[in-house]
Amino acid sequence: QDVAPDRDQALIVLLTPQGETFSQKIAEELATYPRIVLICGHYEGLDERVRAHLADREISIGDYVLTGGELPAMIIVDAVARLVPGVLGNAMSARTDSFATGLLEYPQYTRPAEYRNWKVPDVLISGHHREIDKWRRRESLQRTLARRPDLLKQADLSADDLAMIEALKCLREDIE
Repeated sequence: QDVAPDRDQALIVLLTPQGETFSQKIAEELATYPRIVLICGHYEGLDERVRAHLADREISIGDYVLTGGELPAMIIVDAVARLVPGVLGNAMSARTDSFATGLLEYPQYTRPAEYRNWKVPDVLISGHHREIDKWRRRESLQRTLARRPDLLKQADLSADDLAMIEALKCLREDIE
């Protein structure tokens, strides 16, 4: 109880492999709280009374066990902090990252435009922002379809997105 004397103003989170699995959606929810207390167990966990009487929420970072909750706490702090206004230099960064839209992020490229004969896609150096946006969306859909198709079930997809996914599926079938 001493951890959060102003308990009505703080969310108390118990980090446990028995909790709900942490996700970008949960990070976004946590970012809305003015104060969060993360309770980390170590080795055998915590006294059950802490879970039953103090914790408002239980969160896990995955289906595996670590020696303590310190690393999960660091992961949660980092994921939540980057959603707090002013933490990132560019607020758009958090809105376009993987999972922010329910999809994996499109491929990233930096300068130079060519390195060891590996070239940046022409559209990205064209200066045509609408075409760049289309390319990014298509690549995001393609990457998600190839690597994490499970995410497509929950993603907010437009009719154009659904048509693109079907076209990408057909293209993949032709290649295979």
